[in-house]
Amino acid sequence: NTKQSGRIYIGPLEANNTKKIKKFCNFDIIFFSFSSDSNLANDCVFLLNFFPKNELEQLFKYLKEGTKVALLYPENEYGYLINSLIDEVINNSDAILVNRSSYKQDLSNVRNSIKELGQYELRKYELKRQKQILINKNDDKSKRRLKKLEKFKTISDYNFTHVLIADYGLNLLQVAPLLTYYDIDPNIVQFMGTGVMDDENFFYEPSLQGAIFPGVEKKTRQDLLQNYSKIYNDKFIRISTLPYDLIGLLNYVFTQNIEFNELNNLLKKSKVKFDGVDGSFYFKNNIIERELNILKIKNGKAFSLN
Repeated sequence: NTKQSGRIYIGPLEANNTKKIKKFCNFDIIFFSFSSDSNLANDCVFLLNFFPKNELEQLFKYLKEGTKVALLYPENEYGYLINSLIDEVINNSDAILVNRSSYKQDLSNVRNSIKELGQYELRKYELKRQKQILINKNDDKSKRRLKKLEKFKTISDYNFTHVLIADYGLNLLQVAPLLTYYDIDPNIVQFMGTGVMDDENFFYEPSLQGAIFPGVEKKTRQDLLQNYSKIYNDKFIRISTLPYDLIGLLNYVFTQNIEFNELNNLLKKSKVKFDGVDGSFYFKNNIIERELNILKIKNGKAFSLN
């Protein structure tokens, strides 16, 4: 009802409404939708969300040559998405994918999935075999070695150097400790996550100390958090940086008197980057992408490695 040439719409918020707006693109208008369905990006529809492919690309770009990754993911929409993206992303990196394992969303089989991923039974058998050899020896060196091995449940001969845990929320807080319980040692194997790990609830979990994920340090949005809390007496929602950065972009458009066609061209040039509280961003094929850092969790905080 309000469509007219040159108009900009902030929204829709959801995928089901975003599907309906493609037919309006011939009116020379722009929609900034917050849908997470990347298939809905088209001529006049630009998507703003936290997209896992962008996060995975930034994460695997950081990994060194020779990195061997194992993927552990839940059998739900998010887990299936990560599983579908990882082959393409990792093939454009210096890392290789050596194993993957999934588990039901209710975690009913997660223990078996982790055992399978880490070859727990095989490593347990190998440790038992080594102990038996040492038991049959009487020299001091063998006795010291046996005493050392008695402290372990399995050997630490993993076939991967990194584990990508593609889960979030309460499930992540339950899955991560199980990795260490079944002798996947975070001091030897690097745990990794996607951007959903950017939550202080995870920063104090013992099994996630040293884990890495793509993101931007909290200090970049600290002023925004404090100002919001002061003005509205409420906690700033993490995803609210999306419309905040969008308003910053539109403010630039209006203060610079940028014409509609010029804006359209500007948004479609991926080499043009805008500053945001979640890092520099741009649009590629009408989908927002960010230049992210790699953050490492330690003692209740996440700090940048690059």
